[in-house]
Amino acid sequence: MQRKFLFEIEEYYHVFNRGVERRDVFLNEQDRRRFINLLYLCNSISPVNMREVAVQGDAFVLMREKIENGISVFMKKLGTAYSMYFNTKYSRTGALFERPFKATHASDDRHLKHLYAYIHLNPLSIQNPGWKITDGNALPQISAEKFLREYPHSSYLYYLGNKRNEDVILSTEAFPEYFTKQEDFESLLRDWLQPEFDFNN
Repeated sequence: MQRKFLFEIEEYYHVFNRGVERRDVFLNEQDRRRFINLLYLCNSISPVNMREVAVQGDAFVLMREKIENGISVFMKKLGTAYSMYFNTKYSRTGALFERPFKATHASDDRHLKHLYAYIHLNPLSIQNPGWKITDGNALPQISAEKFLREYPHSSYLYYLGNKRNEDVILSTEAFPEYFTKQEDFESLLRDWLQPEFDFNN
């Protein structure tokens, strides 16, 4: 299946994929750590060049293209490297991820804000099976925020000002103006957790 748009430099894209046959691709903490490390190591146009980046991560799985074809090159390297690790570790063969990877273009501020909320609130479905941000179903704010603050596999903590090693894959150089303060980011996510939030506006 071909994408209906071409990636453009400095534009925002929600880039994602899932395992073939909807299989789990992270079976333990070591797998998750390996993938996060590869987000950094694969971010170049040549084999593991630490200085030359092909994309800029702004939230986990939200990217800006920095060079022509950067996102496609990055996703190919990331998928190949992680699949080789996974297949070797678990004695399996064949594709691990669906092809091609999926991407949506964040064409305006409203869509970009939605993506920031979606990406950072999505882990709540682990604690609340079946819950989706688009459902409009309220979750208890205190328990939701507690879970997100304890969930390590997200850029949520980065936006709260907590420094971690994996932050090296993220950047605020082109940070949207509406997220210049931590309170702005927290306020956006709280709006999506409230039952009175109007999803049509």
